[in-house]
Amino acid sequence: MSEHGVSYVPKPVLKDEDWWAVWLGLFIFALGLGPIYGVEPLGWVSKVGTWVDLSKAIAPISKNYHISGPVSALLTYLFMLVLTTIGAYFMGARPGRFIAGFTIIYWITFICIIIGENAYISATPDKLAKFKIGWSLGLGEMGFVFAMIVGLIIGNFFTGFAKFLEEAAKPEWFIKTGIVILGAAIGIKTVSALGLATTVIVRGLCAVVEAYLIYWPVVYFVARRFFKFTPEWAAPLASGISICGVSAAIATGAAIRSRPVIPVILAAVIIVFVAVELLFLPFVAAAFLYHDPMVAGAWMGLAVKSDGGAIASGTVTESLILAKALKAMGVKWQEGWILMATTTTKMFIDIFIGLWAFILAIIWSMYKIGKNGTGGQLDSKVSSAEIWHRFPKFVIGFTLTFLILLLMGLNDKSIVKAATEGSNHANALRTLFFALCFFSIGLVTNVRKLWQEGMGRIVGVYAVCLFGFILWVGLFISWLFYHGITPPVISG
Repeated sequence: MSEHGVSYVPKPVLKDEDWWAVWLGLFIFALGLGPIYGVEPLGWVSKVGTWVDLSKAIAPISKNYHISGPVSALLTYLFMLVLTTIGAYFMGARPGRFIAGFTIIYWITFICIIIGENAYISATPDKLAKFKIGWSLGLGEMGFVFAMIVGLIIGNFFTGFAKFLEEAAKPEWFIKTGIVILGAAIGIKTVSALGLATTVIVRGLCAVVEAYLIYWPVVYFVARRFFKFTPEWAAPLASGISICGVSAAIATGAAIRSRPVIPVILAAVIIVFVAVELLFLPFVAAAFLYHDPMVAGAWMGLAVKSDGGAIASGTVTESLILAKALKAMGVKWQEGWILMATTTTKMFIDIFIGLWAFILAIIWSMYKIGKNGTGGQLDSKVSSAEIWHRFPKFVIGFTLTFLILLLMGLNDKSIVKAATEGSNHANALRTLFFALCFFSIGLVTNVRKLWQEGMGRIVGVYAVCLFGFILWVGLFISWLFYHGITPPVISG
């Protein structure tokens, strides 16, 4: 330990959340490749469809599995339970407590998904006749929102119960695992529309530059000049607000040797704001950007400052925009592309977290910046190995699943149909991981405790920066790079 804090100590591989996200995601991805080789290892996974008759809400994702919906749901739960328990055990969780907590979280979340898929809530205009209903809100993925609201209620009003569930509530792990699986779906979509995918990826890479070159210095300046934070607080705060939430705040705190309590406190504030953004930002995007869907997707990636929150916001935004575009313009866009804009933008931001932390570590070392902001001459050198330690490993998994299916599809176009089917099977589990993330975000967001800790100034910086310029600069950058680009249209 130094006078400015503690040195960064990487977690052992078997205890690292990112690595377990990679391993679980790759395992599910590997099973999803089955249809390419004529088998369906995940065909029994349950899928919740839009329903009027509750008895028809759940069914196995493959029609080749002749099992009932409840049996499929039970098998899916057991599969998820085994996988997550193995990972949680190695990460240090108590198996008994985790199993009990996960079981409760899983079934509450699953029920929320079912409620959200009720036809009066989720049916798109073109499906009203099929379900013999005269109206629908057309709000797909509302099960995710319901799960987060239930989590918020439990976390803030039933704190004893929330404490019991806490060991199994792992929002970042769940979303990172889902993102690894998502890479496969994006990869196979890329084969089908290579030109558009290349445009999204290249423009996404350009767009994230503003998170580092515009967001970060402005937030740092506001925190230092107007809210009088020391560099020890201002740097992790700037990274958390401007780049990638909890992960960036922790990486930056480690890089500049801040006290461990600082990124922990900042993480609590970030989680609250992520929950707030999740509740309103997708609806704003759908209301004003439904005619420019890729702008909306990229905006979610630049504005919502956590991996889980950004991807979740992109998921809800896509569902809302697809429904509204069909109703307002009669256009039926292909699913996945709006979310792809969100995901690629967020992934590129994540890729550079380690590099940015390394740059800050060098600056803090070169100028010997202390808690009070004093600086001086060169102090010490920072090992380049720390870039690897801080690099978000789940990005490796996302990249692997994306590249494997991309290269397989480009090499043999005849497998695209089977590969799409397989990625859909894996994506059924990805949906569950996303939904578990929503519930967990709500559960760990204890607003009352946050205020009791005296977080007013931190909240002030976040609110001023987020609503003062981050949302609007992010929107402008998204428009600059994605205006006029739309997903492929589904004909017929």
